[in-house]
Amino acid sequence: MSFSNLFDSGFKKRNENHFASIVRVAMYDGVITDEEKSFLDRLAQNLGIGQEKYKQILKNYITHPINPPISYNHRLERLYDLARMVHVDSLTKDIENIMLHKIGIGLGFHPENVKYIVAKAMDLINSGTDLETFIDEIKNMNR
Repeated sequence: MSFSNLFDSGFKKRNENHFASIVRVAMYDGVITDEEKSFLDRLAQNLGIGQEKYKQILKNYITHPINPPISYNHRLERLYDLARMVHVDSLTKDIENIMLHKIGIGLGFHPENVKYIVAKAMDLINSGTDLETFIDEIKNMNR
């Protein structure tokens, strides 16, 4: 196996695990709505997840670990995706916060800060913020 194949398979696996964590959020209430399905379809395509792997992940999403990205920007990108999924899933605010708090820690955010990061993330998502603005705003929280 060539070096490039090793890199590609690792990259694909991270994308699959990221996608599975978003499916986990969508499945929290046991149902994937049409809006969530649409979002998952777009996300799978953007992450390069084929139809067969997509079906496998939907069936076995719990078996995929939440692997925190090393880069802070990548963590914020994943938080953005997850917060958007929680936003479209008609959950109570308490359940939203509990889920995102746990996933935020799983993504590698410090437990002391995750409460504030999640609150800011949901405020930004609720106001329709795009990814670039989301990242800038979260980064500016600490300044």
